Amino acid sequence: WRWSEDEVLVHCLPLSHQHGLGGVHATLLAGSSAVILPRFEPSELVEALRTHRASVLFAVPAIYERLVEQPDLTEVALRLAVSGSAPLDAGLAHRIADILGEIPLERYGSTESGLDVSNPLDGPRLPGTVGIPLPGVELRIVDESGAALPAEHDGEIVLRGPQVFSEYWNRPEATREAFLDGGWFRTGDIGRIDANTGHLTITGRKKELIITGGMNVYPREVELALERHPSVAEAAVAGVPSQRWGEEVTAWVVADGAVAADELIEHARGLLAGYKCPKRVLFVDALPRNSMGKLQRSTLVADAVEPNTAVLDRAVAKLSRAD
Repeated sequence: WRWSEDEVLVHCLPLSHQHGLGGVHATLLAGSSAVILPRFEPSELVEALRTHRASVLFAVPAIYERLVEQPDLTEVALRLAVSGSAPLDAGLAHRIADILGEIPLERYGSTESGLDVSNPLDGPRLPGTVGIPLPGVELRIVDESGAALPAEHDGEIVLRGPQVFSEYWNRPEATREAFLDGGWFRTGDIGRIDANTGHLTITGRKKELIITGGMNVYPREVELALERHPSVAEAAVAGVPSQRWGEEVTAWVVADGAVAADELIEHARGLLAGYKCPKRVLFVDALPRNSMGKLQRSTLVADAVEPNTAVLDRAVAKLSRAD
């Protein structure tokens, strides 16, 4: 990312996660400057970016969504805008580019392994992908047995390199479960590699996998299909317990226009295999997210069905562990 000692990072992310820590680490390594804000407030962040002549910003998509509504953002001149912690919608990426001059640089990492994958600083930044492995990082896509999968196949992302942690403190069993033979760290994230560009796309979390009628459905694939509808601002997909299907593919949608649930289901059928299409579409004013902008699917599942059933408790517990 060519981080020099002259950079100024204006930072409002929590420092309890890798995304927030990554900005601080880069600042310290380069001997540059950072302005740490106590919270995210759109107008305050834009004012700080202007006042301190920031050159770098780390943000999550939910922050960028609020920033593009700020008229003074046109007065900000950033060298590098980084996005992570949650998928960046392609439409939002281009709206940001219209204001800042470049598509935000998406990257991928975890608390256990630091920053691992990045779109290139120069060259194509492909919205919806998190890029290619950083120098020194090895990455594979593997199946349930740990065998490497070819490009264009969905599987678990595993990593190896000097940036990967060695163990969970005083949790030997969790440490054993986190690694495959050969020192490969199991991220729990599902992804695929593009055969032409080598770019990694995150398609879901292993614990968020929906099994409906014995078939596997990755929520992010369904969300992306729904978000291609012009009336859909955001979509979230999860499995809701069902006696008939085991889990029922259910979508929660933030719509910015008049659209019916049946229309969105038909839209999805034009893009996905039938079993992947949502059985239900529920409209909400906003999707629940945590402080890092990550979607809280367990909250949606809990609100979708009658509480206090054993099958619901199991589903919510599974998703809560993934959160």
